[in-house]
Amino acid sequence: MIRLMMALLLLALPAWAQEDTARFGTGATVLTLRSTTDIAIVRPAIERFVATNPDLSVAYEQWGSNDLFADSRAACDGEHAPADAVLSSAVQHMVWLVNAACAQPYQSPATDSLPDTRRWRNELWGLTEEPAVIIYNRRIIADADVPRSRFALLDLMRAPPDALVGRIATYDIGASGLGYLFAHADSLEATTFGAMLEGFARVDAVATCCSAEIIEGVASGRYHIAYNVLGSYVAGDMDRDVGVILPEDYTLILSRSYMIPRGAAHPQAAARLLDFLLSAQAQEILAEAGLVMTRDLVETALGASGRRVIALSPALLVALDRNRRAQLFALWDNAFRTERGP
Repeated sequence: MIRLMMALLLLALPAWAQEDTARFGTGATVLTLRSTTDIAIVRPAIERFVATNPDLSVAYEQWGSNDLFADSRAACDGEHAPADAVLSSAVQHMVWLVNAACAQPYQSPATDSLPDTRRWRNELWGLTEEPAVIIYNRRIIADADVPRSRFALLDLMRAPPDALVGRIATYDIGASGLGYLFAHADSLEATTFGAMLEGFARVDAVATCCSAEIIEGVASGRYHIAYNVLGSYVAGDMDRDVGVILPEDYTLILSRSYMIPRGAAHPQAAARLLDFLLSAQAQEILAEAGLVMTRDLVETALGASGRRVIALSPALLVALDRNRRAQLFALWDNAFRTERGP
């Protein structure tokens, strides 16, 4: 009976867990970094950091955005030890954590040089510039049919729709905090948002969890087109049959945000990592990895008027409002015919 009760208790606990881990360097001080960024993408930057800071090593934990948010909230509540630094693409979660006094401040010439859109209260800093893009399979979509805006994508889904049934993919906003953020931003920005959801419903679009799965699906031809994919994850696939478009009507620009949690065991080490990642040397490495926008990533020029930067500000708290989330999920689930549990 005791064993049964313990098993039931364990099943009731939150199933938060990192997706992967890696260790960089051999320094005596171990900095724990919890992040949504794939290890393979960030590896060159972290390896350079520990090479130039031999007294430090980095224990890197790769998490899904929703699980990382839950873990960070639990750490803030004192349920377990926090990381020394947190880096997430779901920036609405990070703004919530800072607003809940889960972070500690830091200021340096490197952080002061950031634009206001990439810095909030000297407790949250944006490290990257990454566009939300449309990707497509070059073998399947003819040049004349490449959708270079949301309006063009709508036209493609309308006539004839049969060819695209089950062939358009995007993030599942329930499984992906990043996907939810992009959908929320679209709902505020786009006059096309309602029409896009209707188009997705018409062609039985697929909502799935992960960038890698979406990109692989487009490369293989399982999906013909994918919408609102984070452009940095496509950079490594440019030698394959994957075309990339920055929508000409507007393109969302995300900056992954970095936070030093309150109670971090090694805040000075976390601050050194932050300053390094903002340095010219590290920004060049991140650009090579696709985390900072470069012109050779895209097939269309994007003027300043087409940039829609997702600023690190209290405005992002609206995305986490319970009523707002319920409304957005209702619209989304109707379009994707999704049934969610209580």
